[in-house]
Amino acid sequence: MKLSKIDLKFTLVLLFVSFFQVFAQQKVFTGNPDTAFEKARELAFNKQRKQAQDSLLFILTKYPDYLDIRSFLASTYSWDRNYKSARKEFSYVLKKNPKRKTDWIAAINNELWGKTPFNALELAANALEHYPDDADILYLRAKAEENSNNSEEALQTIKYLLITNPNNKKAEDYKTSLINALSFNTIGITSLVDLYSKNERDPMQYHTLKYGRQTKYGSITGKINYNRRFKKTGIQYEVDMYPKITKGMYSYVSFGVSNTDLFPSVRYGAELYKSLPKGVEISFGFRGLKYTKTTTIYTGSVGWYTGNSYWSFRSYVTPGDTGSSKSGILNYRKYRSDADNYFSISAGIGFSPETDPFPLNDDEEAIFNLKSQKFNIGYYFTSSNKQNAWGAKFNLAHNEKSFSLGNYYLIYSLGITYNVKFL
Repeated sequence: MKLSKIDLKFTLVLLFVSFFQVFAQQKVFTGNPDTAFEKARELAFNKQRKQAQDSLLFILTKYPDYLDIRSFLASTYSWDRNYKSARKEFSYVLKKNPKRKTDWIAAINNELWGKTPFNALELAANALEHYPDDADILYLRAKAEENSNNSEEALQTIKYLLITNPNNKKAEDYKTSLINALSFNTIGITSLVDLYSKNERDPMQYHTLKYGRQTKYGSITGKINYNRRFKKTGIQYEVDMYPKITKGMYSYVSFGVSNTDLFPSVRYGAELYKSLPKGVEISFGFRGLKYTKTTTIYTGSVGWYTGNSYWSFRSYVTPGDTGSSKSGILNYRKYRSDADNYFSISAGIGFSPETDPFPLNDDEEAIFNLKSQKFNIGYYFTSSNKQNAWGAKFNLAHNEKSFSLGNYYLIYSLGITYNVKFL
């Protein structure tokens, strides 16, 4: 008797359901664990992680102490950022057999990736009981110490590691980065000379000696500025601070004094910076300069970080009796390895209080509304250990003469900087 097509389909469905029920009722693995483990690994490495984890768990129903399988299961959880499940499986493995170095390393990394550095520290301490002075575990302990805000201890751990492993390149590089991060102090010097075309004026010199320190509240820098111009010399004392206010917001505060007319007798300023989405930063503030009278200059900037590039535009507006003086500077930086290694280029128009020493008129008042065009190019780099930083720049300016409006100087400027960081 032949089955109809409907009966045949119904029979196939019943067979499939029966097979599924039998398989579903199978609570304990009965196959070859090695073969099944290999297939589960293939699934895991072919972006079928959930299926792989189900297979591994099923094998463990029969072979709960197959530690290689449980270790691999823990690793897949860690890859999926399921750090809690990974911790449970690693803990089981290491209690059964604490002489599994790769699992100690994987378990510590799981805690570091899960941003639980104190758990990582505890694991590293336990691992070192079984593997005393092991370089890989000491390295991870240093990472955990740094991530738990103990960078000084991390540095000591890395130094200890390098005593017995002096050729460990990874540890040496990490030591360098820690020293750089802990180098809160900086001493630097900047020297700049202005050379006038046709020797219309004697060369003018500008030098700055500074000391800066990073604090948890922001950076603070003290400066001694020395100028030699118009066959006179003068010194200005200045303090710059960048206090942190909240995440994404900080400020700039500055104050300086001098007893020579080469500088304002009092200089002060303040500015507020705010980070915005898409790598944008804006600011607005003012500068005050006192010669015979005080002049207030308003300034603001827009910056944009994109990849390793940074664009910024800053403008200055100085209100006056005859109208407002305006200036602007467009700047571009191309960063390399970090913020201390970059190439810069900028162009601007008008005088600006940050970069130009203002000439004085016969009443010893600073002149702000002279015309000017300028171009600047610079290159800044550090030593391999990041402790020493150098810079060189060239500036070309076309400045209007204060005593002969409509006529201009062509000025070439050469500058160098050097900074050294230390603990």
